Amino acid sequence: MQRVSINRLQPGLFISLSHVGWVRHPFLLNEFRISSEKQIQVLKEMGLEDVPWDPQRSTTVPLPEVARSAAPEEVDFGAAALAGMLDEKKLRMERVRRQRERLARREREYDQEISAASEILKTLGPQPAEAHAEAQKLASRIVDGLMGSESVVIQLMSQKVREAGLAFHSINVMVLSLLLGKAAELSAEEMKYLGVGALLHDAGKTEIPPRILRATTRTPPEEEYYRAHVGYGIKAVAGAKGMAVPARNIIACHHERWDGNGFPNRLAGDKIPRLARIAALANRYDNLCNPFDIQSAKTPAEALGHLFKKESGAFDPDLLQRFVKVLGVYPPGTFVTLSNGAVGLVVESNPNRLLQPLVMLYDADIPRHEALMLDLKEAELNVESTLNPANMPLEVVEYLAPRGRIDYYVEGAP
Repeated sequence: MQRVSINRLQPGLFISLSHVGWVRHPFLLNEFRISSEKQIQVLKEMGLEDVPWDPQRSTTVPLPEVARSAAPEEVDFGAAALAGMLDEKKLRMERVRRQRERLARREREYDQEISAASEILKTLGPQPAEAHAEAQKLASRIVDGLMGSESVVIQLMSQKVREAGLAFHSINVMVLSLLLGKAAELSAEEMKYLGVGALLHDAGKTEIPPRILRATTRTPPEEEYYRAHVGYGIKAVAGAKGMAVPARNIIACHHERWDGNGFPNRLAGDKIPRLARIAALANRYDNLCNPFDIQSAKTPAEALGHLFKKESGAFDPDLLQRFVKVLGVYPPGTFVTLSNGAVGLVVESNPNRLLQPLVMLYDADIPRHEALMLDLKEAELNVESTLNPANMPLEVVEYLAPRGRIDYYVEGAP
């Protein structure tokens, strides 16, 4: 960075206050693009003579040396502006504290659901009736919250490093399926069938050797063995006599394709049960975001683009359009640059305000566990562009998303 005199500042310059220290200035970020004359007044009131600025992240250049000195003297409102910004920062930090507590509460709930899903999948073989009953309870908890609200909140889950497993994939597919099911205006009863079927859709994979499940390429015999997980899944739930046919059909048909090129029965179009079509889309999206080979993982935005541009023939076109719309332009897990130059990660979104997600911001001077959360609904900021983590500095990616997985939690919004 270069240094520039305070008298040469103007909106559009990207500056750094890292040398001042985050607790010693009233701005929300250490590094930001100046957006108003009020901010310049505050910088003057702080007694700074010059600040570092970054030409590459600025949208303008400093004023000439004489531009501000030639202006006639006027009343100095800097002290009032500084006091106002300090008060505003305190209020925002209190909101951040409440947001962090709310997110932590959801993390705990999510961990409980993962544990429940893991136990369900373990007991499905020896105790199918009991496992089915627990699956119904788990699905009903989420469905009841979604059906009783006009909108939903989608949250990116904890950044703790976890061992990827079937329970995480099953919960993801259930959550994404229910999100799409609500958008498709399913009834409460259909939603509960969808939740149970999506949760258990891959139950048969416990019978498939891990080396075949994790393989990026398979021989024809290995592929046949892999595809047998559908039949193993139906066998696993055979003892759950009370399982509804629509839920069972999700297990049987979640690999069928709209164009007829799926398996095991090569069903096409409307012949594929609708709930299975929903789960198939959610399943494919999660597999794109969270493959066994993490090097081939796609960002949420890339996964949606891939589905829409390269695999649209595989899915019900109406459901695909709804899915893209409900996850939105910036799905949770998307790296973004904001209009003030800050870099962050979308951690929560609401389909009713897709352009105003909750973003966790990168700041090397703030410990990651205290990272700032910025609700774009409340801030005078917007997303300027999305970023590919492959093109970002490693320290920024690890700060924002060290886990490298995309897991979701969903609930009704008040």
